[in-house]
Amino acid sequence: MNTGSIHDLLELALKHRASDVILKSGMTPAFRIDGRVRIPSGPPLSPKQVFELCEEIIDASGRDLLLMLGADDLSIADKHTDELMKRIENGDEIDIDFTIAELMRVRANIFKQRNTYGATLRIIPLKPYNFTELHLPDHLKDLCKLTQGMIIVTGPTGSGKSTTLAALIQHINETREANIVTIEDPIEYIFQEGKSVIHQREVGQDTKTFASGLKSVLRQTPDVILIGEIRDADSMSVALNAAEVGHLVLTSLHTTSAPAAIDRILHVFPPEDQPFIRLQLSAVLGGIISQKLVPKASGVGRLPAVEVMRNSPTIKKIIEDGALTELYVAMREGQHFGMNTMNQALEALVTSGQITFEMAMEYCGNITEMKQMLRKS
Repeated sequence: MNTGSIHDLLELALKHRASDVILKSGMTPAFRIDGRVRIPSGPPLSPKQVFELCEEIIDASGRDLLLMLGADDLSIADKHTDELMKRIENGDEIDIDFTIAELMRVRANIFKQRNTYGATLRIIPLKPYNFTELHLPDHLKDLCKLTQGMIIVTGPTGSGKSTTLAALIQHINETREANIVTIEDPIEYIFQEGKSVIHQREVGQDTKTFASGLKSVLRQTPDVILIGEIRDADSMSVALNAAEVGHLVLTSLHTTSAPAAIDRILHVFPPEDQPFIRLQLSAVLGGIISQKLVPKASGVGRLPAVEVMRNSPTIKKIIEDGALTELYVAMREGQHFGMNTMNQALEALVTSGQITFEMAMEYCGNITEMKQMLRKS
C-alpha cells in the first residue's frame, strides 16, 4: 500500500468503507472496517513517516482555523502547528479536527508511544445522516417533538452515539423553528441551518469547559441544547437543571444499556444527593436510546440494534422509588409506549433476516433469554 499524503490515505480509507485510520511506527496504516481492525499488506511506516503524517494533520487543522477566522495570515496557522507539536513533544495528547473539501471531516487524536508519534483518525461525513440512512426506528422521531426534557444516547465506544445524536439534531433542524446550541469536544458534524438557528461551540476554543459552556448557554435563549458527552457531576447537574426549567437537552453516555445509564447518572452524585436526583431525573427524562452496531448477515456493513426507554408512568415511578432492577421488565412490556429491550431489537433483526443468529447471541445482553426468544421465533 502506497501511503502518500494524509489526504491520499484518507481517500483510500473511504474507498474501503473504513470508519477509522490507525497510524503507528513499524506497521502499515490500519483501517477499522465494520468495527474490526484490518491491517492491509504493505511496507510499515517509519517513525519519520508517522511524524510527517501527524504534522500534515495538524497543518490541515491550522488551515481550517484560518478559514474559520476569515484570515489569510499564514503565520497564524504556523503558530498553531508549532504550539501543538510542542504539546505532543511534552507528553500531551491532542484532539483536533479538519475538513477535506467535498469529501469528509476528520477527528484526530495524536499522541506519543515508545518515544514515537501515533495517531487515530475518525472519518466523519460532511453532513449528518438521516433516520432512514442510519436504519434507525422511525418512532424515535417522536422524541424530537419534545419541547423540554432530556434525551440520552448511550452505548459502547464506536456504537454510533454521535451519529445518532446528529440525526436527532438534524431532524429538529428540519422540522422545528428553534435555537439550538451545541457544546462539543471536538465538533464533529457541521450543521447547516434549516428551520432552526444552530450555534456550535467547541470546548477549548469557544468555551473553556463543558461545565462553563453549559452555565453560559442558559443565557443564550436556547430551545435545544446538545452536550457532546457528560463527564462529571457538575455538567450533569447543569444539564438536569436546564431540562427542568424548559429546555430540551440531548447528550451521550458510555454505558451498555438504558437501565445502566440511569444507574450511571445517579452514581455520579454522592449518596446523600441521589434521592433528589432520582426525583429530578424521573421528572425530566424524555427517553434513552441504547445502541450497538451489529454486522449484517451479508457480511458487508453493520446495522444498529436499538434499545429504547421512554418515561412512561411505570418508568417514572421506578426511578422515583429507586427500584432500578425493575426497569428491564418495564421496557420489555412497554411496547405500547414505544419501548423495547436490546434483545427484542436483536430478535427483530434476526427474524427479518438482516443479522444472523450467531451475531444476535454475540451482541445480546441476556443470553438465556435471547435463546428462548429466538427458539420461539
